[in-house]
Amino acid sequence: MDIDTLFSISNNLVRSASLDKTRYIYQKISWQTPMICVKGARGVGKTTLFFQRMKTAFEAGEALYVSLDSIWFSNNRLIDLIDYHYNHGGKAVFLDEVHRYPYDNWAQELKNIYDSYPGYQIAFTGSSLLKIDMSKADLSRRCVFYDMQGMSFREYLSFYNIAQLPSYSLEDILERHTEIEQEVLAAVKPLQYFDNYLHHGYYPFYDKYQDTYAVTLQQIINTIIDSDLQSALNVENITVNKFKRLLFIISQNVPFTPNISKIAQGIESNRPQTYSMLSTLDQAALINNLYSGKDTMQQLNKPEKIYMENTNLLYALTKHPTEGNLRETFFANQLKNDHEITFSGEGDFMIDGKYTIEVGGRRKSFQQIKDLPNSYLAIDDVESAVGNKVPLWLFGFLY
Repeated sequence: MDIDTLFSISNNLVRSASLDKTRYIYQKISWQTPMICVKGARGVGKTTLFFQRMKTAFEAGEALYVSLDSIWFSNNRLIDLIDYHYNHGGKAVFLDEVHRYPYDNWAQELKNIYDSYPGYQIAFTGSSLLKIDMSKADLSRRCVFYDMQGMSFREYLSFYNIAQLPSYSLEDILERHTEIEQEVLAAVKPLQYFDNYLHHGYYPFYDKYQDTYAVTLQQIINTIIDSDLQSALNVENITVNKFKRLLFIISQNVPFTPNISKIAQGIESNRPQTYSMLSTLDQAALINNLYSGKDTMQQLNKPEKIYMENTNLLYALTKHPTEGNLRETFFANQLKNDHEITFSGEGDFMIDGKYTIEVGGRRKSFQQIKDLPNSYLAIDDVESAVGNKVPLWLFGFLY
């Protein structure tokens, strides 16, 4: 593959990109920043995000897209490509999967490009596992980092042209949810679509893989464990197999309070390694570890409860998830985007160290949290509620 082929591939991909649907984060990114990193799990739309930006903000040839797992880099360096592009009028490069770059010093190369080519913009995506070693290349002063999550329930409704509605802050949802519910209900019946979202609404590629969606998610899981773990963290093959066994155990038991010694025995590991693996699966956006909010090292290391990261993964790995599992998984997933969510010994969740939330069905009572300040019920299978009872679906309007 020669350098002209790289440019041809980039042009073809950008030309074919659709501008009809953009993710929530598109408007949040400060696109004029000289260096941008978008981190996120596979399948949430990072690459499409770049194509859309290139198509709307640059003339032909000014911006170059390239995936860093391209065979071209087996015998070439990134900085050589940028030098060529810059000297031929290039203004920006959009790099995909920076963690797959075959050389160890990608961060140093990005720093050198930033320092050596004034006015040239660098945008790159990375696995949610990506850890930036600030000691080797101080990107913290140069780069703005964004974390990209899968679609919210609100985004799902917009993405499939069901309803175009705004997002709301957590405070608004808790304090004036009755008013917001009426605004939403005037445009859509949310319960008509909520189950569909739980099944297949989190990843924006469902419309392309409707018949094989669960299999595609399983393939994504395997790619994350087989490939991304090794390229981002240098995980050994024997450990990869342990990760798969651990994820299987979790998927069949969530949500559950983990017995670390029993889990470690089940995957033929030890306690410290099991703690580390649980943390890594959380960073990989495959599970969601809920920790105690208390500030002690033991409590920070051990998850009090473990969920699958989102309900779509739960359905892909579990044939018949329970209603309670789906409810709590959805709530934890939607809240973690912009809020600190921790284990509450009295309710299901503590949010931002302030709000206690108990999740349940329409018959759920306040008995468990009745004496707690700032306590709320997130109620499933209701269109609207009153007082400190809030419809569960409405927490899908946070972003």
